[in-house]
Amino acid sequence: MDIQPTPSPTRPAPTALTAALKEWRVAVQALAQGETILLLRKGGIRESGGRFAVPQRQVWLYPTDEHQKPHLLKPPYAERVQPVESGWHPEAIPLVAWAEITHVLPVQEADVVRSLLPFHIWNEAFVTERLQWKPKSPLWLLLLRVYRLSQTQVIPFIASYGGCKSWIELEPSIAIAGSVAVFTDAEYGDRVREIQARLT
Repeated sequence: MDIQPTPSPTRPAPTALTAALKEWRVAVQALAQGETILLLRKGGIRESGGRFAVPQRQVWLYPTDEHQKPHLLKPPYAERVQPVESGWHPEAIPLVAWAEITHVLPVQEADVVRSLLPFHIWNEAFVTERLQWKPKSPLWLLLLRVYRLSQTQVIPFIASYGGCKSWIELEPSIAIAGSVAVFTDAEYGDRVREIQARLT
């Protein structure tokens, strides 16, 4: 799927999902708690074709621990991180929310990216690092409409979920019954417009 700097069309709510987006556990918590709607991505080392892509717009938020770096987070979020050894993973994964990725926006201008600091959980060191890695590639802004589950779904870890990649397929599909949007339509729209205003 080619990435377009436009919102996704309205989609009917799914009844179950298998696609999942891997993200730092602290970021998944912030999304589920309504503290942000914004992720910054350049893709994992094992991305297909060597470039970032968004193959699915409706995804589980899959929390990861291995690559969390407290020094790249704003203080309130750095304090939530429990460092783990490289290669470590839990025996079970708690799923607390899924999301509709409503906007996928490429940005390369450093001043524009830095203007977005109030809208996400990372600090300026993270922004600088992301901009310097593969400097000819854009930084992708993902805006997510998040839906929190009424009850956490716990799934066993399997080997195919590991590795430095952004997207995985869960086995089997998992129902999203009882999930509730973190923000109303109006609240989410206001937050999207705040971010978009920084891009003009």
